[in-house]
Amino acid sequence: MRDAMDEARAFLSLPLPEVPSPSPARSSPAPHGSSEAARRLFAMSRPIGGTLADAYLRHRGIDPVVVDADALRFHPRCYYRENDEAPTRIFPALIAAATDRAGRVTGVHRTWLDPHHIGEKAPVSSPRRAMGDLLGSGVRFGMHTDAPLSVLAAGEGLETIMSLRMVMPGMPMIAGLSANHLAALLLPSSLGRLYIAVDADPAGRRGMERLSRRARDSGIEVLTLSPRLGDFNEDLRRIGPVQLRGSLRDQLLPQDALRFLLAA
Repeated sequence: MRDAMDEARAFLSLPLPEVPSPSPARSSPAPHGSSEAARRLFAMSRPIGGTLADAYLRHRGIDPVVVDADALRFHPRCYYRENDEAPTRIFPALIAAATDRAGRVTGVHRTWLDPHHIGEKAPVSSPRRAMGDLLGSGVRFGMHTDAPLSVLAAGEGLETIMSLRMVMPGMPMIAGLSANHLAALLLPSSLGRLYIAVDADPAGRRGMERLSRRARDSGIEVLTLSPRLGDFNEDLRRIGPVQLRGSLRDQLLPQDALRFLLAA
């Protein structure tokens, strides 16, 4: 049939038909929970300013501008499933990028939010989850590459680290996102002193102890920071930034207190 049609067009001096150009290849789906899926989710999210995620953090005493919001974004319709058999639900979410020492996004941390109650997490069983390859990585504040650092603070929880940044915005910090990932953080080779924010639970203490041993074995001076109440965000909200600064001043070395603590 094709030969017959070509001969008929030639006899009638008709032009050959236009061949439609192939449609652009669509990117294949990224494996569920992979680093690539995490990068795509972060890329699809929007800047945090003026969003429900911004309101959620401010409700918890955290100003994204002060803590450095480069690692934070907002997704208005982030998928959530209780388990593999459960139906997919959709909630707005605070998205935090976990990066390696070169600044490459290797994972994300999602905090699903309640769209009807400002400042509250979504009414689900596990409103906080991480995805991607987090081993050695973390959510970084005030440190975007493996540039030389003399002092660093590290902790398990995202809001723990952001609460500390509210009173020490000049100190570089990193959130490991879990006790095991805190223990496995890859520290800058130039680091001289590490402050570790201690979580009160047993898993958090084990993560702190393992990171402390690794750091000391590398010749890094290690000191701990402990909250007065349950955690540093509770300190920030209940006793206030002035009292939190006073509590931290007693735990920092004098030169670091002078360098990093905001004046009362």
